[in-house]
Amino acid sequence: MTTSDDVRSEFGEAVNMTASELEKWLDTEESKGAGQHSGDGESIGHESGRRIVGLLREKQADRTAEDEEHMRKVVGYVHRHLAQRPSGDVRETRWRYSLMNWGHDPCK
Repeated sequence: MTTSDDVRSEFGEAVNMTASELEKWLDTEESKGAGQHSGDGESIGHESGRRIVGLLREKQADRTAEDEEHMRKVVGYVHRHLAQRPSGDVRETRWRYSLMNWGHDPCK
């Protein structure tokens, strides 16, 4: 089982966008249109992105077990999605936009 330190380290590597960058991205139409929608109008990734902004802004000491579990989910998603990289220019693809909703810009 991975430790809290491992999770924080992996999360820090997977999430390469700052809270400000991610927050700005989440306000775009591209962000809102990417990913799987759960039926309430917001995609799962977009909802996750809002939570990631909060995680990036809060002190590590204030994080809960639920926060750590979400960080694990983010790391898993980013790793799985990166393995599915399409060929060619990915700058304006739903693949990239979906990853960015989870805090990772593959073009950085």
